[in-house]
Amino acid sequence: MLRRLRKEHPRLRVLHHQRQSGQSTAVRTGVKAARAAWIATLDGDGQNDPADIPKLLLARDAGDARVKLYAGWRVQRKDSGSKRWASKIANAIRSRLLRDETPDTGCGLKLFERASFLRLPYFDHMHRYLPALVKRAGWQSISVPVNHRERTAGKSKYGNLGRAWVGLKDLRGVAWLIQRSKLTAVDEFES
Repeated sequence: MLRRLRKEHPRLRVLHHQRQSGQSTAVRTGVKAARAAWIATLDGDGQNDPADIPKLLLARDAGDARVKLYAGWRVQRKDSGSKRWASKIANAIRSRLLRDETPDTGCGLKLFERASFLRLPYFDHMHRYLPALVKRAGWQSISVPVNHRERTAGKSKYGNLGRAWVGLKDLRGVAWLIQRSKLTAVDEFES
């Protein structure tokens, strides 16, 4: 379908990893290849509503220049009860340890400044920690309520236990990065 659409829309670029590399790698590859100053992302499983992208753009247009990430916040999730509870617990733990003040980092619907994203440390699963990484870099993020729909394509790569195990390892790493970061204001003197 994308190849067909490319014929109709020559500005469309179609990228494909030669082997499965994960969501964070896919996002980074797309961002590196993009030419726009701001990037919108959404998951390919149909749960994110593309009609919410204008909400993120409106928030950006009304926002402060220090805000580099507008993150979707799924306020009425359409997931199973166990997934919602696991997510609620994980978000509470993450928020307490990283102090990123973000209610939902699992939403794939995000709008961020390309240049700022490319300055963030890259690692597998970094997409789950974008608000904390943005804050670590000295910028701000804002959560914007968005729609959430039932999955229409694909399937989750993790169960609750698998997601928790990967998340805990990454959480320790991100907490370490935050502890080791040093932000310093700089004055420039002219002669």
